[in-house]
Amino acid sequence: MTTISTRHALITGGACGIGKLVARRMAAMGAEVTLWDLDAAALDATVAELQASGGRAHGHVCDVSDREAVADVAARVLEEAGPVDILMNNAGVVSGAYLLDLSDEQIERTFKVNVMSMYWTTRAFLPAMIERRCGHIVTVASAAGLIGTRKETDYAASKFAAVGFNESLRMELRLLAPGVKTTVFCPYYIDTGMFAGVRTRFPLLLPILKQDKAADRIVRAVQMNRAQVLMPWMVRTLPAMRLLPVPAFDALADFFGVNACMDDFVGRGAPDA
Repeated sequence: MTTISTRHALITGGACGIGKLVARRMAAMGAEVTLWDLDAAALDATVAELQASGGRAHGHVCDVSDREAVADVAARVLEEAGPVDILMNNAGVVSGAYLLDLSDEQIERTFKVNVMSMYWTTRAFLPAMIERRCGHIVTVASAAGLIGTRKETDYAASKFAAVGFNESLRMELRLLAPGVKTTVFCPYYIDTGMFAGVRTRFPLLLPILKQDKAADRIVRAVQMNRAQVLMPWMVRTLPAMRLLPVPAFDALADFFGVNACMDDFVGRGAPDA
């Protein structure tokens, strides 16, 4: 098990949504929490909230898509708060448009925030974990990292990359530092506002997930060193669905309404970076 109470956790995109809820739980458990976000006002409010509740919390404005910014802020964190024990790569953006409606800048932004940022943050904090032979890296991916759908050509591709990043990293760490654990989190849509407007055809099978439940599962996965969290249970059937011929796979995805989920997507218009 991973002990949270004495650890230093760093969460990107930590000023709101799942990042904020996980920070709240870890701080309440006694962890020292460092939050990164682009939204300075929301970041200050979240840090103040955690501190008012007796938690040890710090905040840094950081654009995780900027490699040099990550290196600079990471150096400050290591100097001021010491090594990071739990790194949660949570920052993410979604465009929610058909491929030909996406701008070049939107596509690049998706990959810089959802994919490249994981490399910059992990490379900044992993060496100390390996040196101390302990640590935990959480990759917040998505069910979209297991199945592609309409209006997600950039987002799904970025989450497929996140799943592959985690899997390869896990294999590397089994050899280099078995004490450093990884968790990949692949949820269906969560009611954080990031996916405002999405719909589900069968709410009992594929519900829009509640933020609190998702945050609880992440914290529990870190405690129990679980390598993978898929939710809801229906997401676990995707590997079996992959055994079907492509036309049957597509028809099944259509039947469950997966391809129509993003038809009314609105989003909140602000990046969780």
